[in-house]
Amino acid sequence: MAAPADPSAAPVAPPPDSGRLDAGRAGAAALSAYVIWGLSAAFYKFLGFASATEIVLHRAVWSVPLLALLVWMAGRAPTAWRLMTDRRAMAMLLFSAILIASNWWVFVWAINADRVLDVSLGYFINPLMNVAVGVFIAGERFGRLRMVAVGLAVIGVINQIVAVGEIPWIGLFLAASFTAYGYIRKTIATDGRVGLFWETLIISLPSLVALFFLEASGGGGSFLAAPGQAILLILTGPMTVAPLLLFIIGARGLHFATIGLLQFVAPTLQFSVGIIWGETFTFAHAITFAFIWAGLAVFTLDLLSSRRRAIARES
Repeated sequence: MAAPADPSAAPVAPPPDSGRLDAGRAGAAALSAYVIWGLSAAFYKFLGFASATEIVLHRAVWSVPLLALLVWMAGRAPTAWRLMTDRRAMAMLLFSAILIASNWWVFVWAINADRVLDVSLGYFINPLMNVAVGVFIAGERFGRLRMVAVGLAVIGVINQIVAVGEIPWIGLFLAASFTAYGYIRKTIATDGRVGLFWETLIISLPSLVALFFLEASGGGGSFLAAPGQAILLILTGPMTVAPLLLFIIGARGLHFATIGLLQFVAPTLQFSVGIIWGETFTFAHAITFAFIWAGLAVFTLDLLSSRRRAIARES
């Protein structure tokens, strides 16, 4: 969804609290977040004047003040300051910052290289990769349906390698980096907004230095080249933070199963952007996506079945 603004920027959802927010408004907020993440692929198409590296540098820099405001408004500023004394947490946040920065870079590079379909493939694979990590690394137990879903996704990737003749490294990297990012973030006991603030702050410090030298080098940077370009680069901050805020608002009133279904909105819109922009999509590509979508259908069926069983136990 990196990529989260794309889905690579979304934190692990907090426990839903339907009593704090109307389910309809929560659903609208969460859906808006995923729509923005999905359509961000089109937004970054208009930043083709800058390199992926320069765009990521600006994205980190302009996200920090907005995230700082978000943390302050949420009353999490004391938590953010206290986290500085936790060396383990800060070390893990440094690692997660590197992961999310690399996710952002590949996401932006792929879009500017007309590889949006590969991006969407990665974020379609992401929830199924989470299942695989849960089983083989975290030792979690999943039902047969989820294992079938993962198997279908693996067949899709194999088809991409054999029939299309290429390793879908962009999609695999985006899915793997965001899966690893989410796994690491689960080990850090802090609010998602606070964690993302520190991650972007960590990235922004060297980013400011790099941007200074880029602009001072004369003709190397895009920010001072034209007002329109500067505005678009500044907007990378709101494009990162706005869907994050909407997601946090929506997650308060939604069940995990609902959030699990909504997460497919972003890669679906990314896929649409790739098709509209005329990217190559052959029959072999269609087979790859068909297996991935079949896996997601099985995964969705399992999510809905689990939700119905939970409701039955509560009643």
